[in-house]
Amino acid sequence: MATARLSHSGSAGVSFEDYSVYSNLSDDELLQLAIERSLTDTQCSNVNTDTTSGTSAATTPPQQPNSSLDPAARKANSGNNSNNAPPAKTTAHYSSPNPPVEKPPDPKTFDGTVSCFMTGSGKRMVAYRRADGSLVHIAPEPEEEEEPLFKAIRVGDACRVKALVMHPGTNLMLPSKPGWLAIHQAAWFGQESCLRVLLSAQPGMINKRTERGESALLVASNRNQLTCVQVLLENGADPSITNYDKETPLYKACEKNSAAMVALLLNNGAEANTQCIQGYTALQEAVVRNNVEICEMLLKAGAKLNLCNMYGISPLFTAAQCGQLDTLRFLLKHGADVNSQAADGATALYEAAKNGHEEVVELLLSQNADANKPGKTGLLPLHIAAQKGSDSIVSMLIPVTSKARVRRTGISPLHLAADRNRDDVLEILIQGGFDVNAQLSEERSKLYEDRRSTALYFSVLNNNIDAVHMLLAAGADPNLDMFKPLMVATRQGCIQTVTLLVEHGADINACIPTHPTTFPAVYMFSMKYLPMFKYLLDHGGHALPCFDCVYGSGPHPRTKTSQPEGNLLERQLRRGIQFCEMISAPNICRWAGPIIDVLLDYVGHVTLCSRLMEHLDSYSDWSVIREKAVSPRPLLQLCRLQILQLVHRRHVKGLPLPGGLIRFLRHQEGSLDN
Repeated sequence: MATARLSHSGSAGVSFEDYSVYSNLSDDELLQLAIERSLTDTQCSNVNTDTTSGTSAATTPPQQPNSSLDPAARKANSGNNSNNAPPAKTTAHYSSPNPPVEKPPDPKTFDGTVSCFMTGSGKRMVAYRRADGSLVHIAPEPEEEEEPLFKAIRVGDACRVKALVMHPGTNLMLPSKPGWLAIHQAAWFGQESCLRVLLSAQPGMINKRTERGESALLVASNRNQLTCVQVLLENGADPSITNYDKETPLYKACEKNSAAMVALLLNNGAEANTQCIQGYTALQEAVVRNNVEICEMLLKAGAKLNLCNMYGISPLFTAAQCGQLDTLRFLLKHGADVNSQAADGATALYEAAKNGHEEVVELLLSQNADANKPGKTGLLPLHIAAQKGSDSIVSMLIPVTSKARVRRTGISPLHLAADRNRDDVLEILIQGGFDVNAQLSEERSKLYEDRRSTALYFSVLNNNIDAVHMLLAAGADPNLDMFKPLMVATRQGCIQTVTLLVEHGADINACIPTHPTTFPAVYMFSMKYLPMFKYLLDHGGHALPCFDCVYGSGPHPRTKTSQPEGNLLERQLRRGIQFCEMISAPNICRWAGPIIDVLLDYVGHVTLCSRLMEHLDSYSDWSVIREKAVSPRPLLQLCRLQILQLVHRRHVKGLPLPGGLIRFLRHQEGSLDN
């Protein structure tokens, strides 16, 4: 325990020597001293000052320490020299008028709060405080005294137990704590000899229950005390008595995986089909432990194979869920329904696929498990296996899964594999003949704000280049989604994905139906990345619509107006947002000059509207760009546009022209040099 600071007359504080003075004190003495010192610290900052004279008042005359500490102090002083002796006089201050007392208050009559805590050394303490928070008493937590009879049972002293039982004042029906009798104590600690003594003296307590409804037989079963279970059964213990969770001794024996105890209970009339409060049976507990021996005993005793719990889960379902192959094989051998469904519609095959139990899936399929029964979400076992990334299970399920049934679910396993980046599964599904252009049903597509529909969209959104390449190589159409994958890739700034999509026919000039524009919508996401913007223009992006403006050189209205002034914004959406309006957005207008400069390389004679001119005039260095737009345009530029119009951009490289000219036509060089 750390040493607390103590005020001394003429002393600055406690030093190393002060700590050594108290090194011989006991834990309790140090604890009491630390408490008084902490109380002293609380009051040290509240010393009265003389406001009349402006100087500090005289210190309170030193007082003698608490008399209870005198013996300890004398003991400490006797073993140390004068250099280590503490100051003779100290001042003690308390946070309340009544200092802590030695005798703890009576918890029944104490008007305040009683709190327990643990010290750093692991010692349990109890503190008594008044309503105002002032400390009344603090001391080690009193240990609960164990009754002699229960102590003798715990240590297994049968002779002492017999002597106490024969004592006239002993009442075996009196519990030590709520419902806990001596017979429960003996069953808990597995004291067979003590149990025989107790039952001999008081046979009537054989089936008495604890506060949780546990009989001694259930306590012994739960503690796996086989000999005590045998003694209790020999003396007439009822094996059908349950606790308040409706668990029987047989249920607990299966839970403890004790075949000998199960056999003993069954031979003494234990009911095999009793269900606990959640509907689980002893058979299901045995299945969870994969104990075929216990399952066989229960089955011979009349256990039902298809008895389900409150969730509709049968023992077979439990075996598949937990991956217990031995008990699953046993249940199937004895006629369990392989296609039984839980309350949510899931089958054993579905659950095994979800949990990745390959051998269980293989066994169920060999027993003709139906792979086309969906769960409550409409997904098939193949869907859930693809989602979990179990490639071997997916390979087993593909041949037995109906593609027509997959289509009726409104979602392809390709979607789930792409969504979770399960590339191996994606490859297996593609090889298995699943349509890479399958789209989500309208109901499932509406679950997403962007109304995505294809597996390709999921892969692009995840920035999974390998999956994108795999899907495109298998024939995925990049133009099926309402919000095109190319726009997603452009917004993410992934040039590799953009290149793959463009090479496989992505429509650069597509618009968004819900947000129409007069120019290609993909430009909205690429203008901050000029190399990508230029790439899109090089590969067929239309530049001319960017200079079409209904207002021309006239004044442009504000893009945001109040409703009474007119529905300008609504009209803009109806005809489409213009390029000059979009480029005027605060987060884009700072790049207006370079963007216009790039666009001018892809058009002939154009007229800049008044708003574009305003942007170019806003920065002096952009005056060159303004001059570039003035007619007439250079002949080379007009020739380049004419050639590109006559010859497809992809064929330019094959033209019989000098290399410099080829580069010029492809916007890769600013000169005609070879």
